[in-house]
Amino acid sequence: MFGFFKNQLLEVIEWKEEGKETVLWKFPDKESDIKYGAQLTVRDSQSALFLNEGQIADVFYPGRHELKTENMPLLTVLKAWKYGFNSPFKADVYFVSTRQFTGLKWGTPNPIFLRDPEMGPVQIRAFGEYFIRVKDAKKFFQEYAGTSSQLYVSELEDLLRGLIAPKFSEALTKSGSSAFDVYSRYTEIGNQIAPMLQADMEPFGLELTKFQITSVSIPKELEAHFTEMAKLNTTSDKNIEKMTRIKQANAMEKSAENGNYEGFQMSQMMMQQQMMQNQMLQNQMLNQNNNNQQQPVQQPKASRDEIMKSLKDLGELKQMGILTDAEFEQKKKELLAQL
Repeated sequence: MFGFFKNQLLEVIEWKEEGKETVLWKFPDKESDIKYGAQLTVRDSQSALFLNEGQIADVFYPGRHELKTENMPLLTVLKAWKYGFNSPFKADVYFVSTRQFTGLKWGTPNPIFLRDPEMGPVQIRAFGEYFIRVKDAKKFFQEYAGTSSQLYVSELEDLLRGLIAPKFSEALTKSGSSAFDVYSRYTEIGNQIAPMLQADMEPFGLELTKFQITSVSIPKELEAHFTEMAKLNTTSDKNIEKMTRIKQANAMEKSAENGNYEGFQMSQMMMQQQMMQNQMLQNQMLNQNNNNQQQPVQQPKASRDEIMKSLKDLGELKQMGILTDAEFEQKKKELLAQL
């Protein structure tokens, strides 16, 4: 009995959080025993764990609890309290915050290679934020927290940052998203990836309540391309033509910057030919829509010398590898038909 009077008996056990950064906190018993019938207060967004010799005995949820054998069934079994027991007892008490921790940051430290159906392999980097909470206090303590006397969300954030970055790359590939999807549909892509990330957090007793992409870093030339796509309605034939011209102009400019003046001239010639063919196609469609009683407009025809020069130019483009055999044959057939 001397041991019971040596230490002050604990009559009230509670955790008044002083900040919003603590995830787990051990009640400082200072080797004191808990009085039988003591009051345990568990506030909203908290759980309390009772440990007996390092083993989790009972879990208490929000409310006011009187610590008696009938309210602690597992601890009663572990202590072998087969009958009524009204003496002080010893137990380690841990409080776990179950509220949401918001505004946690994530990012890809290295570029991710995304295979885009149109652009091929594309390097992207993504950044964002996420919200989490402890869903299962017992599992969280067993699988991660251990016997730490205090655990802050910053420590947990370090773990999750290393988990999210590689998992984001894997989940992004499984989602089948293109580079343009990631660049233009942050919320939708984030919602697709969140369940995949949750599967890796579940074993730690954690719940991912929100996952958001806030920014994506892509090569400048690809960003310019996506900007043009956003401005144009690509379902329109007119805008498809605009996009074609933009791409050709970008290719010409790049060839000139690299000192490939011959390639620049060839690209310019191809662009001019494409523009001429598009104009002829538009005129034909316009003529078909005119009144059948009107005389169709006679389209100007290229001279024989112009056609022969175009054939020669096509041959040079084929030798340079700019045109495939199929493209060369198709263009050659079109030009010969004009003779």
